Amino acid sequence: MKYKNWLAEWMNTFIKPFMKERTMVKYECMIRTKIIPKLGEYKLSELTLPILQKFISDLTGLYSTNTIEGILSVIKGSLRSAVKMGYIDREYSGAVESPSLEEKPIESFDRNEQKKIENYIISGKKDKLIGILICLYTGIRIGELFALTWNDVDLNKELININKSCHDGWRKDGYIKVIEKPKTKSSKRVIPLPKQLIPFMKRLKKRATSEYVIYGNDRPISVRSYQRTFEGLLNRLNLPHKGFHALRHTFATRAHECGMSAKTLSEILGHKNPMITMTRYAHSMLEYKSAMMNKVGKLLQ
Repeated sequence: MKYKNWLAEWMNTFIKPFMKERTMVKYECMIRTKIIPKLGEYKLSELTLPILQKFISDLTGLYSTNTIEGILSVIKGSLRSAVKMGYIDREYSGAVESPSLEEKPIESFDRNEQKKIENYIISGKKDKLIGILICLYTGIRIGELFALTWNDVDLNKELININKSCHDGWRKDGYIKVIEKPKTKSSKRVIPLPKQLIPFMKRLKKRATSEYVIYGNDRPISVRSYQRTFEGLLNRLNLPHKGFHALRHTFATRAHECGMSAKTLSEILGHKNPMITMTRYAHSMLEYKSAMMNKVGKLLQ
């Protein structure tokens, strides 16, 4: 059996029935554009270690480490399933060397940059920008923000319930909002709202035209469109470009600076455990560490 034929069978049997739609689309794109052009015509039995290693090595420098890891993950999953199904006796993907994974540096806004963003939103009249404030003061992801409905918000108890996420989808008739389960089990969480955020939330609810907290005047806003709006805001304020996810990192940094415990911060962010939180934000909190070390250093006087 040719590898391209097995990949189609593997997707239908092992992926589509069990994976989220977003993961399935991602796999299909990798297979169609990157794997089949180079490996599709090989028979399963011909995919030896030298063939696979050369394929991965040739990708190095063309794509990011994360992308290469994703491609290799698809190859590993498909070939291991081929062994289980009895199409081949063994597979060699586990022995393939891949580029070492480099973790992206954490980007967050400093206090002055954050204040500029907040002042612009507060002084303006664009209700949809309040979503940026919500992210800055709750740490939720953009997918969680756009899946948030008014049924998930209790303004009396000052709580929001994060129980789903969303991403952009497209069909022949146009854009659709794809709602899915949260990223992980720990992503399901209840977050207390800061009292200072409540008036903005009430303003949003008073003018709401949809069940969703963040919505356009007469149609849903796509996640990508909102990211572009944020990019435009940074340009107008002459602030350095940082991705929307920097709002989440900024929240984590400010929370730590305020003395929030690692366990509490971990639960609010939806991490599996506090160690993930502290490891991820260790570098971004260097300014805070320096200030604490200088306090200790005063003893030297």
